[in-house]
Formats: sequence, C-alpha cells, structure tokens
Amino acid sequence: MSASHARTASSPSRPRRALLALATGLALTGLGAAPTTFAAPSPAAATVDIPFESFTLPNGLRVVVHTDRKAPIVAVNIWYHVGSKDEPAGRSGFAHLFEHLMFQASENHDGEFFDPFKQVGVTDQNGTTNTDRTNYFQNVPTTALDMALWMESDRMGHLLGAVDQAALDEQRGVVQNEKRQGENQPYGQVWDRLTRAMYPAGHPYHRGVIGSMNDLNAASLDDVKTWFRTWYGPNNAVLVLAGDIDVATARRKVAQYFGHIPAGPTMAQPAVDVARRPADTRETLEDQVPQVRIYRAWNVAELGTADIDRLQVLGSVLGGAKASRLDRRLLHGDRLVDNVSAGAYASQLGSTFIVMATVKQGVDPARVEAAIDEELARLIAEGPTEAELARAKTSFRAGFVRGIERIGGFGGKADALAECTVYAGDPGCFRASLQNVASTTAEDVRAVGARWLDVGSHTLTVVPGARTPLVEEPAVTPAPFTLPAPDPKYRTTRSRVDRSAGVPKTASFPDLKFPELQRATLSNGTEVILARRPEIPVVQLSYEFKGGYTADQGRTPGTASFTMNVLDEGAGGLGALDFADRVEALGASLGAGASLDGSNAYVSALKENLDPSLALFADMLRRPNFEQTEIDRIKATWIAGIAQEKARPNSVAMRVLPPLVYGAGHPYAIPFTGSGNEDAIARLTRDELVAFHRDWVRPEGAALIVVGDTTLDEIVPMLERHFGDWRGTGAAPAPITVAEVARPQQARVFLIDQPGAVQANIFAAQVIPPTNDASSTRFDMANTVIGGDFTARLNMNLREDKHWSYGARSSASGALGQRPWMASAPVQIDKTADAMAEIQRELDDLASGRRPPTDAELARARAINTLSLPGAYETAWAVMNTIGGNVRFGRPDDYVFQRKAEIESMTIEDLAGVAATIDPKALTWVVVGDLGQIEAPVRALGLGDVQVLDADGRPVAR
Repeated sequence: MSASHARTASSPSRPRRALLALATGLALTGLGAAPTTFAAPSPAAATVDIPFESFTLPNGLRVVVHTDRKAPIVAVNIWYHVGSKDEPAGRSGFAHLFEHLMFQASENHDGEFFDPFKQVGVTDQNGTTNTDRTNYFQNVPTTALDMALWMESDRMGHLLGAVDQAALDEQRGVVQNEKRQGENQPYGQVWDRLTRAMYPAGHPYHRGVIGSMNDLNAASLDDVKTWFRTWYGPNNAVLVLAGDIDVATARRKVAQYFGHIPAGPTMAQPAVDVARRPADTRETLEDQVPQVRIYRAWNVAELGTADIDRLQVLGSVLGGAKASRLDRRLLHGDRLVDNVSAGAYASQLGSTFIVMATVKQGVDPARVEAAIDEELARLIAEGPTEAELARAKTSFRAGFVRGIERIGGFGGKADALAECTVYAGDPGCFRASLQNVASTTAEDVRAVGARWLDVGSHTLTVVPGARTPLVEEPAVTPAPFTLPAPDPKYRTTRSRVDRSAGVPKTASFPDLKFPELQRATLSNGTEVILARRPEIPVVQLSYEFKGGYTADQGRTPGTASFTMNVLDEGAGGLGALDFADRVEALGASLGAGASLDGSNAYVSALKENLDPSLALFADMLRRPNFEQTEIDRIKATWIAGIAQEKARPNSVAMRVLPPLVYGAGHPYAIPFTGSGNEDAIARLTRDELVAFHRDWVRPEGAALIVVGDTTLDEIVPMLERHFGDWRGTGAAPAPITVAEVARPQQARVFLIDQPGAVQANIFAAQVIPPTNDASSTRFDMANTVIGGDFTARLNMNLREDKHWSYGARSSASGALGQRPWMASAPVQIDKTADAMAEIQRELDDLASGRRPPTDAELARARAINTLSLPGAYETAWAVMNTIGGNVRFGRPDDYVFQRKAEIESMTIEDLAGVAATIDPKALTWVVVGDLGQIEAPVRALGLGDVQVLDADGRPVAR
C-alpha cells in the first residue's frame, strides 16, 4: 500500500501514468550487452494492442475485460475516481488514509484483507493513491477469481460496519510512518515544497497526496465514514479483469458479486486547471545531502491531450535518454553534473514537466542552470533532428511493447485500460496516445515546447546543510457537507450470494507450468539455454559469467561492478553517445552488472531488430572501448554515488553491515551495493578494467539464456555469427573460495548518526548456511513466517499492531557462501529501542521454540511459496531470472518443481527445527538515526556492546 505521488516520484524521467509506464518500459538490471557491425533496424514492426470488451452494470460499475491465456491467472484491478484533489480543506491525506483502511476487515470478513489472498498464492497485490484516483489490484489463479471478486465487492459494499476507532487509529499511525519514511530520505522534502510552490492555495493539487500530520490527527470516524459514502460507490469505479477470462464469464461473475451494491452520489470532478504560472520563481532548501540538486518544473497540459504526449517526446530528446541533449552537454561535454533527467508527469487537471540535475561537487549551480536554459531554448527554437525524433518514437513504442507483457501489477495492461476508462471514458484511449507519438513532427515538438516551457517555471535548489522540519499548515474544520442523493437512473440487481457463509473457498488450483528448456552449445564453448515465449515480439538474452563482487579479492575494491557497468559506455569503436544512439534507434535495452558471486550482461531486443541488436550486444561484450575519458567521467559520478549511498539510511547500512558480519578480508566483507569506496575507485586504472574483462568476461564455461519470441533454429546461427569466434585470452582464473566465518559470541550493536532524522532504520543480521545447503528451502519457509511477507510476524507486530513502522521484514540473499540474513524496519524515532526489543523478542520466541510456527502459518507460507507459482512466470524476465539462478547455483532444470514438492511436504517440525538457525544472542545490529534521540534508549536495552560508527564503518571517538 503506498501513496503514489503523481508528480512526486523520485525519478522525474519516468512518467507515472499507466500508459506512460508501459511506454517507457522497465529496463532490466543486473545483466549487460553490445555489437560489432551495425545493421539498420527492420521496417517490419509488429502491430501491438490491448484488445478489450466492456460493459456497465445497472448500478453504474464499468467493467473492462481483456483476454490473455498465456498463464492461468486473472488480474483484478479496480480504480475509484477519487484522489487527494477531492479532499476538503482540513482533511488532506484522506484518500490515501482510506486506501489503507480498505485493507482492513470488512463486514463479512473478520481479518486482514490480505489473508484469503495469501491462501491462494496471490501475486502483484497492492493499492496506490495519487492526486486523481485510488486503485487496488492483485493477480490470482483463475480458480480463485470468485474469492477475489467476493473480497473486492465486500469492501466496496460492506465496509463501514467494520471501520471502528481502533482501525482508524492503527492505519493513521501506519500512514504517518510512511510519511516519515519518505521525508527521512535525502531530498525527501522536495516534493512537498514543489507541490506547494507550483499550485496556489485552494488548487486541488496544492496539497501533497500523503497529507499533513495535523490533518491526519484531526480525522474523525464520522469524517472517514462520510468520505467512504461519498466516493466509493460502484458508479465511481472501474473494474478491469485481464488474463485467463472471457467477457461472458466476467459478465456473469461481476453481476453476481457487485450487482446488489447501491450506487453512491455522482460527484462532479474539478475543472481542468493547469495553473499556468505568470512568472519564473525560485527557492532554496537546505538538507543533509552530499550534493546540490536542481529541480526546475513547469505546469503543462493535462492528461489525455496531444500536447502531453508530445511533451513526452520532447522530454526524451531533452533529457529522457542516455544520449539526450542534456546528457550530451552536462554529463559528457561540460561534465557539470553526475546525472540529469527530464520528463512530464501526466495528471487529470494539469501535468508537470520537470528537469532534474545533480550538480558535481565544486561546480557552480548557476552554470548548470544556464546550460539547461541554453539547451531547452535551442530545442524550442530549432526542434529535434529527424534522427532524435525517430529514436524517441522507437523508444516509446518499444517500452509499450515490453510493458504489455504484464497483465496486472504496477503499470500493466489492466492499469492502462483502467486509466483510459476513468479519465477518458474509453478503455482504448492509449491508442490515441500511441498515434500522437507516432505522428509527432519536429515542428510539433518545437511548438509544444514554445507553448508550455516558456515562463512560469519554478526552480528549487537543494543545498547541503541542516535539515529543518517542514512547517505544516494548521488543520481547519472542513465546511459542512450534505451527501447528495444517488442518481435515480442507477439500480441494483438481486444477489444470490450468501455473504454470511464467508469468503468463497478455492477448491482447486492450476498446475505449475514452466517453459521447456532447449539447449545448444556455441563454437566458443558457451551453453545456450532457450525458453520460448512467443507472446510478445521481444527477445531477451542474459550472458551469465562467474566473477562477481567476490572477484575483487586481490583487486581494487569495486572493480567488478565498475567494469561491468562501463561495458556499454562505448564499444566496437563507437563512442559512448553514438553507441547509446544506436541502441535507442533499435528500441533495444542493454547493459551489464555484477552481483555477489557472478556477473551478467543482457539485451532486450524487439524481434524485428533482433540481429542488429545482437551485433551491439556482441560489441559491448567483446570489444568495449574502455576509453580513458569515459572512465574518468564515470569514476567521478561513481564516487558521487557513493556519497549518495552514505546519505541514505538503507544503503549506508548495506555498506557498513557486511564487514561487521563477515570480518575484514572476507570476499563478502564489501559494501553490498558493489560500489566499493571512494579512494579505491579514484585509483582504479584502465588496465585493471581490461584485466577483469579478460579474466571474467569470457565465453568458456558461460551460459547464454534466451527467453522470448524465437527458436533455436533462428537464434543459434545469429549467435554463432556474432559470438562463435569469441575466445577467452589466457587461463581462466581459479574458482573463488568463500571461507566460512564464525558468528560473534554475543550480540553487538552499532549506531550510525543521522542528525535530524525523524525515523531510525534498524537492521539485525547474521550469517546462515549457503543457498545450496540442504536446509535452505526450509529456512526460507521459516523466514516467511517471521518476516518474509506482509502477513509475517515482524510486520504484523511493528506495523499492524504497534503502527510504529510502515513495514518490517526479513530476508536472506542468495549466495554460494554463507548467506547474509537480516531483519529490518524503519521506525518512528521515539520507538527505536522499543522496536528493537520487539524484534529481539519475536526472534527469540521463534528460534527458542517458545512460539513455534503454527499450522496456520505453515499453510500460509506454503500457499505463498507454491500456489503463486502459476502466476510467477508471467514475464520473460521472471523466467530468465529463475534460469539464471539455476545456472548460478548448479540446479536442475526442474528445480522449481522439486522445490514446490519439498515445500508441499514440509511439516511444522521441519520449520521448528530450522528456525533455530537464527541465533538471537549473536545478532549484529546496525541502527541509523539521530544519535541524540536513540543512543541512550538503545544502550539501556542491554542487547550487547554498543559502538558508534561513521558512514564508512569506522569507530567514532566518544
């Protein structure tokens, strides 16, 4: 559950709306790629669409159905046309607060909304709120559709009897901790400040989505119930069912479960008000950040207009691509920034176009602002080149093609259909947006920039300094409100559902299916593993190598990660920018990265451009340029990134914890971010990169995973052409030995100061047996009970019971050596010691057997880990990731079936036995927070020796 800030995301280059999320796509991470010869893209572009049928119930509920039979799952996605824009003065945050309340009990289901879904193996379940709408979504096995519709209809039509003061107080506390968690991050106050500056008081977008603490505290039970009666009727909702379903089945089932619910009032939507600003304004914000960051924003055309679609094209050319104009000028040319981006956030009443730049240390921000002005002015005066325009269009279409592989979840097909229905009244409005982009001319881009990106910008500059808490407006009493009567045209239909019988039971479940794997061996010794997935015209490849972070032993720390990440910064004689241009022109996505025990390189290619994309991929792997000028540029940005890691509570803990847990000198005693440290990166040489590439990026003994719309007969000749004559140079390095380490004899507590923090981030860690250990799956099941799921003990305690945290969890990473296991929780600062005591108690109770796993917990964990499998391999990326894990850990092809069988046969005794793997008396605690508020209470706990460290893990003299 989260507040989705329509204009307040952390990555301004990535629009928030569903269609734009589809169109921009999600780049694969952790894999990498590049080519030798370049061929022009194929003109045979496949037609892409989201076919649908729709109908409306007599009570006004609009229903959209999309059939996709590739997996036995159905995405259930319901949007209510209500967001923060609809909140009365004095009740900011109501829409988001109510989103949380709707995950509580309903009148006919006593318990968390999640519970029945966990019992059937739900995937991609969540809810979000933004300025304009609230949505809830989940993917369920086809056989569990009745349960899902019963649950959604029960909270739509039968909720208020279950909403009491305790439920309100609980979720109010959770939301307030979500707010603290966001504000506690570096630059975390930016979006509240921008929102207030961009929209005048009284505008529906003036307030942040998550609301103010004052207004949340002032919310009464009567306020909440009136809010529900006003906005959550069926006539203000859109239900999308996508996946393994047809319209006849949908019509029957939706009428059965939703038809009896009375319509609510028909509430008028606010008028479109872009709030064009008459003059440029600026402000400065001090925060505990390592670098100056500039945000420049304009209010622009609303969602559903050709102008907002064309502004997406402009954003891509200006700063939304790796070789965009701002990247060329500020990152590669003048080298004034460490990152820069540009893009539009589309919303119902008006949108926001944002340019964001993180300024290099020592650079005058005024120079960066001047360069942004010059590049924007030049683009508006001259328009884009034909090549820039073509690349932006291809990139947009490629993102859409990749996005429509997913039926549900954030930004899937169901989201696109729901968004179009809510805002445009036409589920297929995305087609117009695609056409708008496809038909955009250079003159269109120039004109839309001149029309919207002239005067009226607001520049917010964040500079290093002391953080000052945001001053909130006082809560006011909302104006009196009389609930309008529903429109008499709506009527209900008789329901034959006996809700007193409770949630429908799911009696059967679809079988797990995993693609059959086919194999071949290239002349270079690489094994090709193919999983055919013809549903969308995309082919994805991952070249899997040994030599991850552990290969830094005897090398400069950070070498593995740095080397893999610069492979695509120019290759085959093409410079970094020309290489990026070619990738974008093909609609491809490629890159490389390292992880703890290995590295990989990936390419995602449109089927029509597969061969030229493989050519680039081959160049990236075989012939990276490693140009010194690019290395120097990336080193400076990399070092700045390490400073950013140290400013973020989670990442600074991931830097400090591993050496504490594994001991200095161990292969795993490195920052788990893989970034190394500043001094090491500064002295890293080109020769070291070349040596790592020679030793570890080699075809012998590697695996090349292929997933997508191809066959062995088609892909192997292409791979032979590009990789067949590739040979490693010299002897391959010996396998890396990861020695076992002993746990500490007693618990230790390490504190890292974060002055002014409103939360403390708590981590408790220790080593456990490797991923290949015979007990691994049993431990993972026990971890599901303690902290591996929303319904696990830690989260239910700290979030749902105590509401001290937005979320508590535990997990164990995969590793060839002893795995790092850790529990974590961000908690409100005044509950730090109390939360640590609760974590300690929960772990003690499980490990000691005082509170062993119950039959219900085992059943839930079994369902979570097995019944979700039919829907877990919906995407090619999920299949590729699973095959990659099998390669890394030497598992058989049928591992997913073997693991499922092992889980299905597990007993309470199995879980109780392996729970003792955790030793609560030997934990290593790291707590990041304001030392002045947390140190004394934490010391008083007596958990173990307490020591204060700096962000590099060095002791601080006291």
